[in-house]
Amino acid sequence: MAGEEIRQDSRTVEQIVDGMSLFDDDLMSMVFDGNIEATELLLKIILKKDDIQVISVVGQRELQSPVVGGRDIRLDILAKDSTGKHYNVEVQQKPEGAHIRRARFNSSMMDSRMLKAGQEFSELQDSYMVFITRTDIFKRGIPIYTINRHFEETNELFDDGSHIVYVNGNYKGDDTVGRLMHDFGCKESKDMYYPELAKGVKHFKEEGGRERMCEAVEKYADRKMLDKQIELIKNLMDSMKWSAEQAMTAMKVSDADRAMLLEKL
Repeated sequence: MAGEEIRQDSRTVEQIVDGMSLFDDDLMSMVFDGNIEATELLLKIILKKDDIQVISVVGQRELQSPVVGGRDIRLDILAKDSTGKHYNVEVQQKPEGAHIRRARFNSSMMDSRMLKAGQEFSELQDSYMVFITRTDIFKRGIPIYTINRHFEETNELFDDGSHIVYVNGNYKGDDTVGRLMHDFGCKESKDMYYPELAKGVKHFKEEGGRERMCEAVEKYADRKMLDKQIELIKNLMDSMKWSAEQAMTAMKVSDADRAMLLEKL
C-alpha cells in the first residue's frame, strides 16, 4: 500500500511538471537562474531598452526583513545590470499576488540593500519592480503598465529612480510582448518563439533538469503543508487561548516536528 502511494505521488508530480509553464514561479525561477541570455531578452522586451547588459541573475532569492518580526519576501528573479541597476521580476497567477502595495514593499526591500554604510543617498541605483501577471489586472487591454512618480502640480517626472512595471500576461498582440507572453504560457518548448526561453524550458521539463524540477514541486507541496500546519496552530492558540504546545498536542504533532514548528511560529 505504501509503495502504491509513493508511485501515485510520483505520477502526480510528473503530471504537475507536464502542466507547468513560465507563469509558474518554480519553473520560471529555475529557467532564469544564472541565465543571462534569457534575462536580458526578458528585460529588453518589457522595458524597451536594447542596451541592458545583465551581469548577474538569481532565482528564488529570499530577502529578510531588517525589522525583528518583520515580513520576509522571496523573489522569483533578482538581476543586476552593468550600470548597477537592480531588477526584481515576479510572476503571479492571481491578481492578489500582484497587489500594488506589494510592488511598493518589494521595491523598498530592494532599495534598502543597495547602499552600504557611509554611501551617499545620491549613489542609490535605479530599481525596477516588474510583475508579469497571468491576467490583465488593470483591465485596460494594453500590454504593459509603467508606473513612475511625478509632480502632481506640473506633471513632470519625479526622477527618484524607482520604477514599477506590470505586464499583461493575457496580451496576445503580434509583437515582441505578445510573443513573449505566448512563450510564458507554453507547456512545451517546441511551441515557443524565443530560443533563449525554449532552451531553459526544454532542459527543466524534457531533459536532464526534469528531476530537479520534480524535486522543487515536491518541496513546494511540503512548504504548503507546513504553512497550513502553522496557520492551524496559530488559529487554535488564538481561539482557544492555548499555548503552542497545547495546540500541537491537540493536533497530535510528533515530538520530532515540534521543535521545527516552534521555530517557525
